[in-house]
Formats: sequence, structure tokens, C-alpha cells
Amino acid sequence: MKRISILITILLLTSVNIRPQRFSIQGTRFLLDNKPFQIMSGELHFQRIPYQYWRDRLLKAKAMGLNTIAVYVFWNAIEPEENKWNFTGNNDLRKFILLAKKTGLFVLLRPGPYTCAEWDFGGLPDWLLAIPDIKIRCMDERYMAAVKKYIINIAEQIKDLQNTNGGPILMLQIENEYGSYGNDKEYLETLKKLWLSAGITIPFYTADGATDYMLEAGTVKGAVIGLDPATSEKEFEVAEKFEPGVPVFCSEYYPGWLTHWGEKWAVTKTENVIKDLKWLMDNKKSFNIYVIHGGTNFGWTAGANYYDVYQPHITSYDYDAPINEMGQPTEKYFAIRYLFASYLPKNKKLPELPKPLPVIQIPEIKIDKSASVFANLPAPLKSVQPKPMEAYHQYHGFILYQTKLLGRHSGKLMVIDLHDYGNVYVDGEFLGTLDRTKKINAIEIPKTDPPAQNLQILVEAMGRINFGPNMIDRKGITDRVTLNSMTLMNWQVFNLPMDEGYLTNLKYENVSGQSRPGVFFEGNFDLEETGDTYLDMSKWGKGVVWVNGHNLGRYWNIGPQQRLFLPGVYLNKGKNKIIIFDMIKTLPATLSAVPELK
Repeated sequence: MKRISILITILLLTSVNIRPQRFSIQGTRFLLDNKPFQIMSGELHFQRIPYQYWRDRLLKAKAMGLNTIAVYVFWNAIEPEENKWNFTGNNDLRKFILLAKKTGLFVLLRPGPYTCAEWDFGGLPDWLLAIPDIKIRCMDERYMAAVKKYIINIAEQIKDLQNTNGGPILMLQIENEYGSYGNDKEYLETLKKLWLSAGITIPFYTADGATDYMLEAGTVKGAVIGLDPATSEKEFEVAEKFEPGVPVFCSEYYPGWLTHWGEKWAVTKTENVIKDLKWLMDNKKSFNIYVIHGGTNFGWTAGANYYDVYQPHITSYDYDAPINEMGQPTEKYFAIRYLFASYLPKNKKLPELPKPLPVIQIPEIKIDKSASVFANLPAPLKSVQPKPMEAYHQYHGFILYQTKLLGRHSGKLMVIDLHDYGNVYVDGEFLGTLDRTKKINAIEIPKTDPPAQNLQILVEAMGRINFGPNMIDRKGITDRVTLNSMTLMNWQVFNLPMDEGYLTNLKYENVSGQSRPGVFFEGNFDLEETGDTYLDMSKWGKGVVWVNGHNLGRYWNIGPQQRLFLPGVYLNKGKNKIIIFDMIKTLPATLSAVPELK
């Protein structure tokens, strides 16, 4: 009997511990188990973090004093090709949400379909751009057909993880900052209906700037209003008049900021962050810190802005966030943790931080092989005039356009319009560079004897615009090429997505064998121990790096970023392989790995 009694007691205690807490809304208040609840959320993006590190980052969020995690879902990573879905690895949404629950964190889910987030095309699928006249973020039937399938697939992943079903997901955001983009209320209401019909029963919310026109265009009837950002009573009052009787919260508070190529690192002062967060805490306003940990724009995922000029984002999404790109708590982190701890009841303490992850240095990485892109071209496609990448069903990487010069052999070569960076070659010789960020889309072809015959333009696609009215941002040559105003016809086009199959079949030769830029370099290095590190690319030009098949993203000597994050989970004890494609260098530079981003 005594043993049975003990078992019953254990079962009762266990059932109490695992009893789901019920989130609800009463008027303008959030409730948890019918008691007032302040959402203290921090944002991080599971698709920007190697999945092996998710638990580490979540534990650090919890130890900072947060009770909730907000997370975007990037549609284009989950459906990279139409109707081909990938919820594995870094796209394993369910695994991430369940880890958050296990860590003791609730979840605010931000599935878009549009997210922004400085991510390529704002998270929308790049293959939509193969439709020449597609319109996005509106009731375009082709766009909405894709959106409907996306919502159904996401809902299948999360239905049982909603708080209404005992799970950790408290609310779901409809679209993102729509009032900054458009005013199609039918579109927003249709998104809401699609989520409802797919089985979503938790409350919805929107997120917009705290201005009249954004809120008028971006709010949804009955949905909680999020403000990006809000740190004063005046901003909250602006929102309350648009949808009286629903909660208003700060859905994005910025402890840091984004950085573009060619800029200085964005930095936000800790004392200003603490002042704003203290106001939110003192006034019991719910909030989401965007971001507490940014992660990395691995591969081709970095987006771009366009404010009069094209501004691609750097590969690092460090964001000057409380937890840096490598996952290390910063001074800003500890200042916020100290602030939040001061609001705890007596005898309550914040959890301890997890053990730091190992960090390594690599003194020298030897590069001993090279391969010209021109010696590794696929079969060409014929095109009367150049078309953007998407017309050839390529969505990332590089593309080569080639033609014979007839009629005109010299003069002003103009590319209308180049997206985004291009090397120009005439008769096999490198002539110069075109650069969208500098609005350079023309170059002079000099007179020669004999006259120039062959023209090649190697184009790099950088990030697609992720915010604002210019988001239809196709890559490559988007219109035409002229020479002294003559339109050049009859092109050969070579797709260079630089995927695994292409890289595996590269034909290498001696490292000193290349005469013109557009070169792959390969090297190997051995490790006794693995750990997180940064590849120092400061001696290189402009390009992309792969280590053991993992695309670490873009580097560029204009800075400010000169080092690429290399997670320890991408490394092997023993032999490791590195491939670098550089648009500027014809000979390899020195290469090592160091423990810090800056």
C-alpha cells in the first residue's frame, strides 16, 4: 500500500507540473490561467542558427529573464522549389517549438507569409518571380494559390502545438508590417480566414509602426495590435483608437540594428536599451525584443534594402544583439538580465547560463588548387536577349551571359539593368566591374585591332530586396544590353547556381594557373578539436565560401564584415575541405580562422 501511495503522489505531482498553462485575452489584457500576464519575449530565428545550437540559444533566452520566444518562419527555405517541402534540419519548425516548450518558453509565431527580417525576398519563394507579371502581398490569384498551400502545410506542423491544444504557441501574427507596404484589407482578412480554416484557434496579431496610416492599413478586425516599436504611452495611445478593446503590445523593440555592405557596423547603446525596457517593465507593457540573437545569413539568404540605392545586407546577422552571432552573451545581455532580475519576487532567481560552447583558432589554411569558372561551364541556353535568372529557373548564385559582337565592337556598353554585381570580359580578358550598389551599369569597350569579337558578363545575384515597394527584384540582367545604343542580340546563357552537384564536379589545376578573375580555390586542413570560429577573409576580394559542403555566405572587401562565422558543428575532427569562389582574386590570399567577428 505504501508503494502504491508513493506512486499516486508522484503521478499527481507530475500531472501538476505538466499541466498546460492557458493563455487568454480579456479585453485589453493578456491572461495566463486567468491572471494578468506580461509577455516578455525575445526574438531569434531558428533558420539562421544551426539546429544543433537551438537548445543553447533558448537556454540563454530563458536565463536572460524572458518567458517567450518570437520566431519568424521563412517560407522560401521551407519550399525552395514549388511543391517541394523541407521541414528537416534547420527548417524543423516542430522540433524548435518543442525545444522552446521544454526550456519553459512560450512562442509567438510569425509565419508571414511575408516576413521581411533582412532575409532574401522577405521570406517569399523566389520561384514566384518566374511568373513575369506576378504581384505579391495582395489578392493576385497566383500568389494566393501559393499562399494557401503554404498556410495548410505550416498549420499541419503546428496545430497540436497551439496553446488552445496545450502547446506553447500563444499567438500567430498575420503578415508583417503590412501598413508599410499596402492597403488591401481583403488580403489581410483572407489570410486570417485561411489560418482559421486550417485549424488555427489561437489569437491573431498584427505588427506595424505606431503611425496612423500604417495602423489604418495594417490592422485586422479583432486581432491584437503589435507596434514596431513602442516605448511610450503616446505610441500605445495611437494604436488603441484603431481597434478599441484589444491588447496592444510592443511587437519589435530594437536592441541593435542591421548593417549593409559598405557601412560602419550598426551599434546601439546599452544605456538606451535599458531605459526603454525599464519603461516597458514599469508600465507592465508586453514586448518582444527584436532580436536577442540574430544568427547568420548562411548561403544565399541575406536580403537587401532599397532607399534610392540598392543596399545588400552583410552575411552576419549579429545585429549588435544581446547574444552575439557566435552565441556568446554580451555586456548588453548581462545588463538586461540584471534589469529583469530586479523585477523578480523575493527569493526568486534567474536560471544559470549554459556552459559556453568551445571556440577555436586555425593559424593557417593552405589553398593548393584552383579552377576557372570559364573552364567549368554547363551547357548553354540560347536567348535572343538576356533574361533574368528566374526566367531560366535559377534563383541564386551566379549567371554568365555571352555573345558575339557584330556591327558595334567598341564604345559605351550599358547593362539595363544589372542585378547586382558583374565582371565584364572582352575576348577572354577582364575589362572591369559593374556594381548596382554604386549605380554603375556601364563601361567603355576600347577600340582594338583587330576589333573585339566576344563579350562575356558574369553576374552575381546578391540579396533580393526584402522591404518596401521594390520587392520584385529579379536577378541577373533584367532587360537588355546595349553597345553605343545598339541592342545586342543572340546570347548564350550559362546557369551557375553553384550547388552541391556543380561544386563536386569542378576540374581543378595548379593554384597559379588562372589569368582572369572568376576563380574557385580549394584547400584542406586538419583539426584535432572542433569549435566555433571565424574565417578571416580580409585578404580576399569578393565571393562565397563553402566548408565541408556548408555555404557560409558572402564576403566582400568593402566591409565592414571581414570574417565569416564557421560553426564548430560544420567542422570535422581530422580532414576538412574549403572551397572559395572569388570575383576579384586570381591567386589565393592567406587564410586563417580567428575567435571573433570584429
